[in-house]
Amino acid sequence: MTYTLQFRDVFASWEYLLQGVVTTLYLSSIVIIFGFLIGVICAAGRIYANRVLRMVIGGYVEAIRNTPLLVQLFIVFFGLPGFGLRFDATTAAVITFTVNLGAYSTEIVRAGLQSIPRAQIEAGFALGLSGPQVFRYVILSPALKMMFPALASQFILLMLATSIASQISVNDLFHAASIIQSRTFRDFEVYLVVGVLYLALALIFRVAFALIYKLAFGRR
Repeated sequence: MTYTLQFRDVFASWEYLLQGVVTTLYLSSIVIIFGFLIGVICAAGRIYANRVLRMVIGGYVEAIRNTPLLVQLFIVFFGLPGFGLRFDATTAAVITFTVNLGAYSTEIVRAGLQSIPRAQIEAGFALGLSGPQVFRYVILSPALKMMFPALASQFILLMLATSIASQISVNDLFHAASIIQSRTFRDFEVYLVVGVLYLALALIFRVAFALIYKLAFGRR
């Protein structure tokens, strides 16, 4: 029996695919922004805070980086309601992915901050800059240039990982694929199309981050 590829039924459900792409981009954008902010705050805390806070942040980073993302998602969506914290599927996904990305971003940002020479920091204080000004202009700004490629790669991996949100019925791209597959039974065609869409999104993200890097650091 020969299997014949038929994409007509898959493309006929383009509304589901479009909605899935929009949801995936929405999730990714929010998580990237807040995950990066958490990364900067926690990285600064791991370097400049007192010992207790450094240990707390270190525990958070290790706990997140050494447990499956799916388990974290299920804890937030299915586990926290037992303690009176109930979130809808999309909110639970945003919280989980943000916390997860924050842990990975922390280590990337920390490495970037620690790459700044001590003499450069002392020069900033010698010029009369305050602590926050030194951190912003002397430490964080040049460090961003070095850490940006690693952060961009982590952001793209995060975008791809949002497919896990379909496990709690978030209407992302992978969830749209599941709906179309259940209606058309064209498994190979559905997941091939969705795979191509994820690849296209990853490439778009890569180009976008490359442009951001060029605009932000190209003239330095």
